[in-house]
Amino acid sequence: QVQLVESGGGLVQAGGSLRLSCAASGRAFSSYAMGWFRQAPGKERVFVGAISWSGRTTNYADSVKGRFTISRDNAKNTVYLQMNSLKPEDTAVYYCAADPTGVLGLGFASEYHYWGQGTRVTVSS
Repeated sequence: QVQLVESGGGLVQAGGSLRLSCAASGRAFSSYAMGWFRQAPGKERVFVGAISWSGRTTNYADSVKGRFTISRDNAKNTVYLQMNSLKPEDTAVYYCAADPTGVLGLGFASEYHYWGQGTRVTVSS
């Protein structure tokens, strides 16, 4: 069992930056692939990006490529989402999730077994 807790959300102006953190419990964290998803008001939860268990491989949704970066520190059981050049359309609740296979999948929510409670990001124009 893995418990995930996101932090770092808040209100930021367009063009600004935020770094989200996701702290995980459990010794198996370093073997999991980790993903970030977001859900805007009135919309479905969508894939933002993911990182493999080793941190060597990442992938991103087209909407955030070049602006968002995912990294992880397995010694700290933490995964990060660095968000730069934020836009109002990035406003959403951001969730981290854990995939026990450890490798990157296709970005479907069903690939992830464990989820955090989410942290809200609001980007003002």
